[in-house]
Amino acid sequence: MNFVIDNLVGIGILARETGTSVQTVRYYESRGLLPAPPRTEGGQRRYGRLHRDRLAFIRHAREMGFALDAIGELLRLSKEEDASCGPVDRIAREQLQLVDRRIEQLCALRETLSRMIDRCDGESVTSCRILEALGPSQNLPASGKDGGTGA
Repeated sequence: MNFVIDNLVGIGILARETGTSVQTVRYYESRGLLPAPPRTEGGQRRYGRLHRDRLAFIRHAREMGFALDAIGELLRLSKEEDASCGPVDRIAREQLQLVDRRIEQLCALRETLSRMIDRCDGESVTSCRILEALGPSQNLPASGKDGGTGA
């Protein structure tokens, strides 16, 4: 990405340069994650390096699974230069616990799927152990649709 340090840009350019949608930029503004940008005399928002850097932080934190509330708290804490890193550490540890729980859930899901696949004889759908494990085969709609029940 080639950013000009003091170059203020419109929301479309900011979104394109940061790999974020215009709607996401606006949403982050409404949540207070991005500071309100200055406006031109015509009322158009103009974004600068601070906004780009903040978007990069938010995107990276989102990639690591942090919720927007936690990201907001991290951003707030980052402004307190002399404050303890303790609250930041706590938020990161909470996120690690969430990741660990999700890994446990995924491992259990993997084991269940593996058992289902191992029990499948591959012969006929009428004797398919995978379909049987997922639910009574007689309740599966023949058309592959939910039969209008919304289920």
